[in-house]
Amino acid sequence: MKSGLRVLLCIGCVLFFALYLLEAHIQDICNQYRAGSFVWTWIDRHIPGSRPPPPPYIGIPGDKVIVMAKLEEEYTNWVEEELPDWQRAIYIVNPTAESRMNESILTTPMNKGHEAMAYLTYVIDHYDILPSTIAFLHAHRSGFFMAWHVDAPLHDNVIAMRNLQVPFVKQNGYVNLRCNWNPGCKTDSRVNSHVTEEIWYDLFEGTSTPPLNMSSSVEIEEPGKRYARKPTQIAAACCAQFACACGRKEDYLKIRQWLIDTDLTDAKSGRVMEYLWHVIFGANSVYCPDEQLCYCQVYGQCGEPDFSY
Repeated sequence: MKSGLRVLLCIGCVLFFALYLLEAHIQDICNQYRAGSFVWTWIDRHIPGSRPPPPPYIGIPGDKVIVMAKLEEEYTNWVEEELPDWQRAIYIVNPTAESRMNESILTTPMNKGHEAMAYLTYVIDHYDILPSTIAFLHAHRSGFFMAWHVDAPLHDNVIAMRNLQVPFVKQNGYVNLRCNWNPGCKTDSRVNSHVTEEIWYDLFEGTSTPPLNMSSSVEIEEPGKRYARKPTQIAAACCAQFACACGRKEDYLKIRQWLIDTDLTDAKSGRVMEYLWHVIFGANSVYCPDEQLCYCQVYGQCGEPDFSY
């Protein structure tokens, strides 16, 4: 009897511990996806009469541009239809031969580094006529699973861009379009294996990026080669959607050439870039502003969140 009781107690302890770990994991996922907010916003906007329909959104392209990479088959007309006050630069990364021959269609030198090749290509090719604000976005507009990283109601990039505080982007020079720290800014995310010392050196040696004041230690390998050592921690909120002003064209040329030449796969080289966009555009190696302050400055949500359509 005692033996059986011990077995039951052991099984109970194991089950309790498993449920505890599962609960923690579920809470983390819900936080990452903003699941509660997503569900309540969806209900609020789909119950007849709960909220008046949004007025037609009109406007002409201003001194700002949305840059994105897309597969040939992806639908991106939503940018022109829903955000008419933004210029558009949409690159096809896997163009057909016909698309490459069409001068009105933007394409990248190669399909590598995920969205990074398109981002860098736009800045390089338009450097002398860049708008004052550039927003780099993914091709998908919304969706709970597809666009979970979009930090706006219903994970909708249209809502995010309509609420983006452009004056703050110009003032700050760089903003991450995701304020939620999960993932990317939590303590366990700040040391990663993707950005090695070798990659850091290959990317930034000889450039003005990153600023030397980012590190307390400056290495001089030989005359003319001065750069900041790789910081111990590199962090920014996920996932390669941001807005900014730009730096030196030569730096972007060098970084794109690294992307072309590296032996890293498309996915791995894209992940490296995802961890370094904030550094490339002049932010400190750990760019993790307070979440509530971020929502206020980036999206104008300074009290109870109430994003407009």
